Amino acid sequence: MSTVTSPIDAEPVGHQGAQVDITQRPALAVTGWLGVLVLAGTLWWIVVGSQHNAGWLWVPGVAFVLVITSLVIVTPGQTSVVQFFGSYIGTVQRPGFWWVLPLTLRRGVSIRVRNFETGHLKVNDADGSPVEIAAIVVWQIADTAKSTYAVQNYLDFVTVQAESALRHVATTHPYDDSTDAGTSLRGSTDVVAAQLALEVATRVSIAGVEIVEVRISHLAYAPEIAQAMLRRQQANAVVAARSRIVEGAVGMVEMALNRLTENGVVALDDERKAAMVSNLMVVLCGDQPPSPVVNAGSLYT
Repeated sequence: MSTVTSPIDAEPVGHQGAQVDITQRPALAVTGWLGVLVLAGTLWWIVVGSQHNAGWLWVPGVAFVLVITSLVIVTPGQTSVVQFFGSYIGTVQRPGFWWVLPLTLRRGVSIRVRNFETGHLKVNDADGSPVEIAAIVVWQIADTAKSTYAVQNYLDFVTVQAESALRHVATTHPYDDSTDAGTSLRGSTDVVAAQLALEVATRVSIAGVEIVEVRISHLAYAPEIAQAMLRRQQANAVVAARSRIVEGAVGMVEMALNRLTENGVVALDDERKAAMVSNLMVVLCGDQPPSPVVNAGSLYT
């Protein structure tokens, strides 16, 4: 009798097997004005050498080109990632005029705080109702090395991962909670925003990106069920209002009966009390104002 062999257990590829193991570090850089002095020296060498021995003028010429191409200006809010023949050698973070290692490639990376709004995503909430949701993500680059080398394009990476996190969080909460006992997308904005920020930060940390804040900017039912959900919300509001009116009316009737009994205004049997309660409840809970009827006889006629 043949037996069915179990499938090979395959482990998914995680961050430990896919990420680029590199972190930001300061690059070796000196003030750029020292490079300007070297440039002036090479120019003086060229001028003086042209008068005596023109055969060696290529030496100061090469030195001039190497120095002038290794000068870099870093403005506030910007950094310069330095790469030397394919190797990351550091990042110039301090604003100013700097002289770095010659024959290097420099890539400017902004560390300013940025924000963007995701598209209006159509997802199903925890109750299965289709909703439209969008969020504003405020973020900043914290590690320029990871943002440059760990992902192909950190701008696209942050955008896609933010939308993925938004979809995941939206499916774990209902749009609205009628019992007010749990969290909902509409009623628990602070809780949902905190979960969104944590979810997005976890996903984009591999790219050296830091999340400052994530807030829902658009939330609505999908058009195909918007009218039905609006009627349900109106019905819930009517029920809640009626419950509040009945609760208040019962309290008012109870207070009226107690006051009449305590002050000895009138003695009522159970049947008359029931009739009085019925009349008061009709008057207090009715939608239209009642029409008064004057009883010209006795209480029992």
